[in-house]
Amino acid sequence: MSEKTDKTEQQRLSVFKTYKLYVGGKFPRSESGRVYEVTDSKGKWLANAPLSSRKDARDAVVAARKAFGGWSGATAYNRGQILYRVAEMLEGRRDQFVREVADAEGLSKSKAAAVVDAAIDRWVWYAGWTDKIAQVVGGGNPVAGPFFNLSTPEPTGVVTVLAPQESSFLGLVSVIAPVIATGNTVVVIASEKSPLPALSLGEVLATSDLPDGVVNVLSGRTAEIAAPLAAHQDVNAIDLAGADDVLAKELEIAAADNLKRVVRPQAVDYSRTPGIERLTAFLETKTVWHPTGALGASGSSY
Repeated sequence: MSEKTDKTEQQRLSVFKTYKLYVGGKFPRSESGRVYEVTDSKGKWLANAPLSSRKDARDAVVAARKAFGGWSGATAYNRGQILYRVAEMLEGRRDQFVREVADAEGLSKSKAAAVVDAAIDRWVWYAGWTDKIAQVVGGGNPVAGPFFNLSTPEPTGVVTVLAPQESSFLGLVSVIAPVIATGNTVVVIASEKSPLPALSLGEVLATSDLPDGVVNVLSGRTAEIAAPLAAHQDVNAIDLAGADDVLAKELEIAAADNLKRVVRPQAVDYSRTPGIERLTAFLETKTVWHPTGALGASGSSY
C-alpha cells in the first residue's frame, strides 16, 4: 500500500496558477485571447500573463466610470476602513506575495519580505489619510463681505496609472492607494516585465470590500495599452510613473486633447514614507460661497 501511495504521489502534476485581468470586479481573460510569457530575473518561466488589448482598456474605463459615483460618494471614513481591510487581507497572503516579489524582482526572501511588509504598511498609511486630507487642503477662506467661503477637495474622476516597471509591488501600491483613497477610481497597467504581483493583488481587492470597478488591473505591453487610455475622453487624469521619457511625451500629447491632469514620471524611492503629493495630484477644489445675512451696526451678522 505504501509503495502504491508513493507511486501515486510521484505521478501527480502541479496545478499551475492561471493569471487573469481584474476588470469590474471580475477576472476575464484578455478579449483577444493573447498571453505572453513572464520570466524571473534568471529567465526561468513563471507564468503566462494576459496580453491586454484596446478593447480590454475600454472595458476597464467603463467599469471605473460606473464605480465612480458610489466610491466618490462614500464617506472618507468608509474608504479608510476598506483600505485597511486590503492591508488585513494582504497580511493573510503575505507568503504568496513574498514569493512572487522575490521571483519578479530577483530579491532574496528576506528582502522580498521587507518589500511586502512595506507595501502592507503603505495601505495602512493611506487608509489613515482618507478622512484627514480635506482638512489639510481645504477649509474656510477669509473674504471681505457677509459671506462664508469654504473650499473642499473633490476627486478628479477616472485615473489611468502606469505602474512602476521595476518596483512591481511596493511601487504599484504606492501609486494605486492614494488615487482611490481620495475617491477616484483607477485603471492600472501593471509592470510589463513583472505583472504577477499586480494580478494577484486583484484577487485580494476582490475580497476586501472594495466595490467592483474601483480598481481595474490590466497586464501586457505598456505602450500598447496606455496609448488608447491617454486619448480616452472619459479618462480624467493619468499618472505616468511607469513610462520612459519617449512614451511619456507621446502620452502627454494624447492626454492634452481633453485636458487630463498628468503626473510626469520622476525618480522615486518607494521605500521612503510618501508625502501627500499623490493624494493631492488627483483632487479638484470646490469653493462654495454662502451669504451670512446683513451686517448690523455692531458688525454682527445676526
